[in-house]
Amino acid sequence: MTFLKNRVTSIAGKSNCRTTAPTGFCVAIEFNARRKTCGSWLASDNARSITTLFGTLLITLNALAAEPELRVQASLQPNEPAMVGSLIELQLDVLTDTWFTRAPTLPDLKLPGALVLPPDGHAEHINQTLDGQSFSGLRYSYLITPNVAQGFDVPALTVRATPGQASAELSARSLPLHFTATQPPGFDVGEPVLVAQGLRFTQKVVNSTAPLKVGDSITRELTLQADGALGMSLPTPSLGDVRGLSRYAKSPQVSNLDDGRGHFNGGQRIDTVTYRIDVEGHYSLPPIAVKWWDASTRQIRIAQVPAISFDAAANSAYKPVFSITEDLKTLGQGNRLHLSGFAFGLLALLSGLLVLGWFARPYAWRAYLGWKARRQARHKAWLASADYAWEQIPAQLDGRPPQLSALYLWTRRSRKGLKLTGLGPRLQAFLRACYGREPTKDQAVLQLKKSLTTLHSQAEHNKESVATALRPLNPVLEKDFP
Repeated sequence: MTFLKNRVTSIAGKSNCRTTAPTGFCVAIEFNARRKTCGSWLASDNARSITTLFGTLLITLNALAAEPELRVQASLQPNEPAMVGSLIELQLDVLTDTWFTRAPTLPDLKLPGALVLPPDGHAEHINQTLDGQSFSGLRYSYLITPNVAQGFDVPALTVRATPGQASAELSARSLPLHFTATQPPGFDVGEPVLVAQGLRFTQKVVNSTAPLKVGDSITRELTLQADGALGMSLPTPSLGDVRGLSRYAKSPQVSNLDDGRGHFNGGQRIDTVTYRIDVEGHYSLPPIAVKWWDASTRQIRIAQVPAISFDAAANSAYKPVFSITEDLKTLGQGNRLHLSGFAFGLLALLSGLLVLGWFARPYAWRAYLGWKARRQARHKAWLASADYAWEQIPAQLDGRPPQLSALYLWTRRSRKGLKLTGLGPRLQAFLRACYGREPTKDQAVLQLKKSLTTLHSQAEHNKESVATALRPLNPVLEKDFP
């Protein structure tokens, strides 16, 4: 009973843990302390194992809650000074403290004045310890060949990757690097420089038939292999022309060599040229040499393939399908157009005028619209003038019956008012003949037509208005008569 009482008291009362309320871990410790007083070793071992289990679980949870790290390191290999035409390896290490869920995304690298071969997807697995922490990752290689003697600045490279247990994609940057390339001794500025650990230069000759005759061909294949050099950096061999042979070169085959496991070894270039025999005789294809720098012995070397000599016999049965030289001479002779200096200048002048007219179209259109508007305005003013009304008088007098509307319109536009009696005796006689007691209209019209010129002259000399001083009893509206 005493043991049970003490046990209940230890659980319900204050515990030795410095907390406001006992936790499960503290209860386990208290239970262990209480059981020690009774001397039970089995209960003590159970409490200790539970405590160890809880501690391990807390450490594991803390480790799982931490975000993984991503680190990027860059270095240049080899460490010795670089030379123009040599191969420099930029090693880019992508490290994490967990694992990669997929391949990292690498940046592009461009260096003016140098050839850069990016990684081809192959990577080396590496393990490193940084700041007392273990990292694993991948090592990628950028291969750089400087073409000019100058300094090169490699910028900071940003890599994006998604390590395991990362909540999002992470990115990290490397430190910028710098190197300087110098010209190898014995090479002039601008001369192609090939730097290699070893070089092999061979040739292969294939005849289309044996013995060679006019119309046959001979093919020369040159293979250049360089250890520790990019295929793109291998120089182009000098293939000269030979008199009597037509040369046809194929596109070169440039590639990089590896060891079968993705590790770069060197470069290869294959040049193929075919010579067609045009004339019988003895021929010799010249030897071809390649100048290169041996990086192992640090000296200049010359690799050379020997000359190729052969004879070509006549071939009476051979007839060229076409002759390029003759075709070029006769091409377009019948349709050739000769222009003198004067004709050429005239053609140039016409072309200039056409171009000027093309660009002056908007201005010409606006000028035409302005001229058309002015012409319409002048025509409208002419229709509203006294001269136009005067020209209509003879036609109206010849009408059946004769009309005087044009005469009235002319007097109005001439500022003579509407009273015709003040325009002369002949007009007054005409009015009396038309509207008197004994009308003689035909004879009056004839006399009026004969006196129109005199009437117009009298109206020009008499500028004074015939209108009376008093206003008329029934004023006439100011309008034109039909």
